[in-house]
Amino acid sequence: MIPASGPGNDSPMKKLLALPLLLLSAVLGRSEDAAPPVRIAIYGLVHDHARGMIPRFKGRTDVVLAGIVEPNEELVARYAKEYSLKSSLFYPTLEALLAKTKVQAVSAFTSTFDHRKVVEMCAPLGIDVMMEKPLATTNEDARAIAAAAKSGGIQVIVNYETTWYPSVQSAYRVIHTDHTIGDLRRIDVHDGHEGPAVIGCSPEFMAWLTDPVLNGGGALMDFGCYGADLVTWFMEGQRPTSVFATTQQCQPDVYPKVDDDATIVVTYPKMTAILQASWNWPYDRKDMEIYGQKGALFLPKRDSLLLRPGRNPQVELPAPALKEPNSDPLSYLAAVVRGQIQPSGLSGLDVNLVATEILVAARESAKTGKRVDFAEVSPK
Repeated sequence: MIPASGPGNDSPMKKLLALPLLLLSAVLGRSEDAAPPVRIAIYGLVHDHARGMIPRFKGRTDVVLAGIVEPNEELVARYAKEYSLKSSLFYPTLEALLAKTKVQAVSAFTSTFDHRKVVEMCAPLGIDVMMEKPLATTNEDARAIAAAAKSGGIQVIVNYETTWYPSVQSAYRVIHTDHTIGDLRRIDVHDGHEGPAVIGCSPEFMAWLTDPVLNGGGALMDFGCYGADLVTWFMEGQRPTSVFATTQQCQPDVYPKVDDDATIVVTYPKMTAILQASWNWPYDRKDMEIYGQKGALFLPKRDSLLLRPGRNPQVELPAPALKEPNSDPLSYLAAVVRGQIQPSGLSGLDVNLVATEILVAARESAKTGKRVDFAEVSPK
């Protein structure tokens, strides 16, 4: 006789019938957990941001470091020792790496000038690319990157530190979803530090960061790009009507070829942004102030957001930690490769094409001393 079932006492027959479902659930669970990690290669080590990326791979199951492409043997030896990496992980060319292993995405740590070369190399191979900010040094290169990505059917991501700031993402929600401060009227952005020479950037990084061709400029490009990217995003991709900029060489003996301080005024029909980029701040900063018709937002640091509602007292707003895959560049890149999300916003090509236009116009304005007016149609 089969005992009657009751609370806490499922019958043997009921358990037997449930067994196939349990087994199926277990199999599906294991299948999902066993999804192979996205294979990512690092291309180049002349950008010091690679030092922040390499440790991010440790202990992860969603991504794996498939290899590192770097022809400079001295630099390879330095990184191998510093991060306890096997020599077999390094390759002199992308072709050599691909001959040995599969790669689904490349994270580029080259000069900004070389971004186009990396994308045009990876696009025909169907390899997605994530590069460090900014997108390009010229509008021509930016458009060539977009064309190559479209032709090869790949995704291109531009990695900015501020993309992963909870305060920045929360501010966008407060502005465009909650409409708390009304239409935007002014944005002031401050970015930079004491200067690459002062903070101890590597010789390889300094060599191109202070080169007017390889970096496209100095502080104007290095830190002006943050504001250009943020303002374009907050303005929903709108191109400005004009750009005016001034640059200085406060330390010509240290940075003889490029500017080390820049102020960029970006004008829209009813909004003005001032981007202050410098290698002469007395401390690191990536902060901003956003003013609307009805109030203002202050973002003093990555996880702090303050609201001043008109004449009322200032209050702190929540800036919750970001959730994957929007919490860090590797999670984001993995989700893009898997087709779970499309690059957009601060990381997307559309916003960064406009940001490049702003930077190029600022460089031209600083050179000529004249305002650069934007045509209604994007340049061909």
